[in-house]
Amino acid sequence: MSSQVELSQQEGSPLLGYASRLLSRTDVAQDTVAFRFERPENFLFRAGQSIDLTLLGVRPDGSDCLTHTFSIASSPFVEEILIVTRIRDSAFKRVLSILPLGTHVNLSGPMGSFSLHRNTSKPAVFLAGGIGIAPFLSMLCSAAVDKAQPDIFLFYANRYLEDAAFMNALWDLERSNTNFRFVPTFTRIDGTSRGWLGEIGHIRPEMLSKHVSNLRGPIFYIAGPPAMVAGMRRMLVDAGVDEDDIRTEEFAGY
Repeated sequence: MSSQVELSQQEGSPLLGYASRLLSRTDVAQDTVAFRFERPENFLFRAGQSIDLTLLGVRPDGSDCLTHTFSIASSPFVEEILIVTRIRDSAFKRVLSILPLGTHVNLSGPMGSFSLHRNTSKPAVFLAGGIGIAPFLSMLCSAAVDKAQPDIFLFYANRYLEDAAFMNALWDLERSNTNFRFVPTFTRIDGTSRGWLGEIGHIRPEMLSKHVSNLRGPIFYIAGPPAMVAGMRRMLVDAGVDEDDIRTEEFAGY
């Protein structure tokens, strides 16, 4: 174990990182797993921020440590750190998927400025693709506690129903927060698939306008794979949204 990790276990800091351990893993969608970690003492973050998760190596010098960046999916008001990822065939994902519960890891951060604006007169419109839902889940869970938040609309795109993570939690959040509107959509099913009667197809201006009265008033947040983020940005600009009202977070290699 490196001296940096040894120090971080003694006195966690944003620079050196914080000691944590894996508490649980849960399947939340097809090939998608949520991992729950112990929240280190004094670890503070804003909803929407991210961390670097380091799986500690077995060599004495720590040279075989593996690190990956994840958005935090949990609220700043709870005592655990939740991340979610697609399980892919990479060295990091292979190790993470079989990591024994209780294993010690290192968290660095928080990082990023992808957080909800405070001007309650301007609605927030979230556009999520796949596991791009992670920072939005953090923001929504936070908004459920901190009521001084703008109206929020979440458009959540997946290919199939089984690909969509946290659906039940998102429906529950909509039921408990009158300022939140949840609009899931599926791009590879038709209107008769498993009785689905909601939106289908990619997120597009007509779909947004059906639920949001004025596209030129809100702040738009986009999170998902790079191609999805780029496409949604172009779509919003073409629809007349000011680029200054668009904020993005890309999930490359997720």
